[in-house]
Amino acid sequence: MTLNDKLTQIQTRFKSKKSRFNSFGKYYFRSAEDILEATKPFLKELGVTVTIHEELIADQPMPVLKTVASLNDGENSIVAQAIVGVDLNQKGMQTPQQFGSASSYGKKYALGNLFLIDDTQDSDATNSHGKSSSGHAGLLADIEKAKSYVKSGGTVDAIKKKYKLTPDQEKQLTTLNG
Repeated sequence: MTLNDKLTQIQTRFKSKKSRFNSFGKYYFRSAEDILEATKPFLKELGVTVTIHEELIADQPMPVLKTVASLNDGENSIVAQAIVGVDLNQKGMQTPQQFGSASSYGKKYALGNLFLIDDTQDSDATNSHGKSSSGHAGLLADIEKAKSYVKSGGTVDAIKKKYKLTPDQEKQLTTLNG
C-alpha cells in the first residue's frame, strides 16, 4: 500500500468530535491534541508516523509561524502546512500565551489540511460573537485566510456557503484554482 493509499485510509476513516467547549463564544471545538489522539489508532495499523514542525518565518511587522504536519512511512512523506500570525496585542495574554495560542492554532489547521478535516460547522466560521444576524451569511472579512484555504485545497463554493463574497473577492479566489 502506498503512502497516498494510507493517507486516504486515514482521511476517510478519521473521526474526531468537537468535544471541547468555549464558554466565551458558546461553541464546541476540537484541538490539535484531539486530532493527534484520533490518529493514533492508524499509526501502528498502517505503519506510519505523524510529526509536526514549527518555524518562525518572520518577526516583522508581527511574528509569523509556519507549521508543517507530516505523514511518514519511513520512506516517503506527505506534508501540509499552515501559516499563523502571532497577535502580540491580544488582551489578557502574556507573550508566552500569545505564542502558545498561535502555535496551537497552526498545529490544528496544518493537521486539518493534512487529514482533510471538514470544519463546515466550525465556530470560527459560524460564531457571530454577539453580533446579530439576519440569517444570511456575513460578508467575507479576511480575504487572506480565504486565499490560504483555497491554496490548501479548499473550494470557493465552500466559502460561499459561509460568507457573502464581493465580485472582486470571488474573482481573486477563483483565479487561485488556475
